[in-house]
Amino acid sequence: MTDEDALTIDDEIVARARIHAREVLASHDLEIDRDALEWDVSTRARRRAGACRWDADREAATIVLTRAAYRRYDWETFAGVVRHELVHAWEFQRFGESGHGPRFRERAAELEAPRHCESFSDPRYVLRCRDDDCNWEARRHRASKPVKAPDRYRCGACGGAYEVEHAASGRTWTTASEFGGVKSALGAEW
Repeated sequence: MTDEDALTIDDEIVARARIHAREVLASHDLEIDRDALEWDVSTRARRRAGACRWDADREAATIVLTRAAYRRYDWETFAGVVRHELVHAWEFQRFGESGHGPRFRERAAELEAPRHCESFSDPRYVLRCRDDDCNWEARRHRASKPVKAPDRYRCGACGGAYEVEHAASGRTWTTASEFGGVKSALGAEW
């Protein structure tokens, strides 16, 4: 893909999102100052399909949409991401803060926006509880501290020990030294 192609895709994403936002705002009682609403596209995000950043000094919200999610989702799913981020923009502009609490849930329901957006990429690592009676599992895209040293952390549900799986290879580890061993063994496949 050339830089020119990327610009065209990013322009398409922003144009479609702005059109959809204009339609949503026209048909719902969601007062957003569109002059204080900016748009951007992320090429780096791996988990989140969108984000809304608030610049309190300028009182401007920036909705950042992810190119990879745009490619992976159908339009209706991606439009849900746009509506989700519009609710954040509305909260920031109106209250100076935003979250996923009751106020957000109420407005998101009115706009038929998902409370959380489904993942558009497969995780690189999967953490699983080793206790036979526990089904706890967590997915990670980056080698965080719990991924690198699982023996220092505990299961999110029962408090038991867990193991980490490198999703692409199926290799697992339960300690920091095993993490290093798997990483070294996989080499370029890591």
